[in-house]
Amino acid sequence: MRPVRRGDRGPAVTEIRGVLLGLDLLTADVSAPPDEFGAEIEHAVRAFQQSRGLSVDGQVGAETWRALDAARWRLGARTLYHAIPEPLTGEDVRTLQERLLEMGYDVGRADSIYGAQTARALAQFQREVGLSPDGTCGPHTMHALRRLGRKVVGGRPQWLRESDAIRQSGPNLMGKVIVVDPGHGGADLGVVVADGGLRWSEAELAYDLANRLQGRLVAAGMRVHLTRGPMPAAPLPDLARAELANELGGDLFISLHVDGHVNPEADGVATYHYGTDNGVTSTVGERLAGLVQREIVARTGMRNCQVHAKTWELLRLTRMPAVRVEVGYLTSPTDLARLVNPGIRDHVVEAIVAAVQRMYFPVEQDVPTGSIDVSELRAAVAAGR
Repeated sequence: MRPVRRGDRGPAVTEIRGVLLGLDLLTADVSAPPDEFGAEIEHAVRAFQQSRGLSVDGQVGAETWRALDAARWRLGARTLYHAIPEPLTGEDVRTLQERLLEMGYDVGRADSIYGAQTARALAQFQREVGLSPDGTCGPHTMHALRRLGRKVVGGRPQWLRESDAIRQSGPNLMGKVIVVDPGHGGADLGVVVADGGLRWSEAELAYDLANRLQGRLVAAGMRVHLTRGPMPAAPLPDLARAELANELGGDLFISLHVDGHVNPEADGVATYHYGTDNGVTSTVGERLAGLVQREIVARTGMRNCQVHAKTWELLRLTRMPAVRVEVGYLTSPTDLARLVNPGIRDHVVEAIVAAVQRMYFPVEQDVPTGSIDVSELRAAVAAGR
């Protein structure tokens, strides 16, 4: 869909205004035309995007619209159940999932989708409190949820579950499955700049990085899948990329992008993981993001723009720890000079490989940032160790 933005008019704007009013992000202004996207709506949209961990641009694109539509619902306002083939989605579903996670029930990730795993977790809760285990969240189940406290102690449930899976898999990379996602592609070139008579695009550089990363990870013994080739027929939406990663059964998911900004002074690398504004997060994804960020900064000298939690569909809907790396700004002369240098791109790839290896080390056996020699990982595989 074409983003709805400031200056637009029509029924879509009226509906957006209604949702924002219901969320108390907008105050009713009788003087403002109800179907006009003005400054006050843009400000409210930005506030909503910020609170939901979305990209803050003040426009209502497909992902922001889905988040707005989901935000209409509050837990208890409707009965929740496992619907096939179109599952219920909404903010109420996410709230229920987070509540069950806090109480120690495994819903997987709090993805706002009322699927089979959420229904099974709720049925288990119902069984334990003496309710009919039908996996439906109605008034009686809501009453039981409100009167019971959390059961899990010693850490966040998701952290305990994900950390245990990583620990049991062992430090060896051999046989582990990683899905590498080169951003954009096809007609969607992402950020594009011209320099010295040459044109550089985000899609082209992201694929080059992904291709190099695939080679290094395969050499280290991992099974690697790319979400697209160098010239895909059509752009692949983030939702489809997440579904593909789930179908491939990845142990990890790494999405590669470069950024752009109207201000050429904006530069540096940033890494994103799934997380919400109230602390629910993919904590193994958070750890991987931190390792990737520190390794890239140490090995390239790029500005450290830190690690951030986001609820982007690409991160929220993948069922494995996932990160998105923004490897510099094409619009920055400093970063552009680095990104067009194949040697620097190799350093970025080596940094990501080192981060992946460190993530599988037990915390007590971790090593200093920048100390892993990626060539030794290849040598270990070649030697059959």
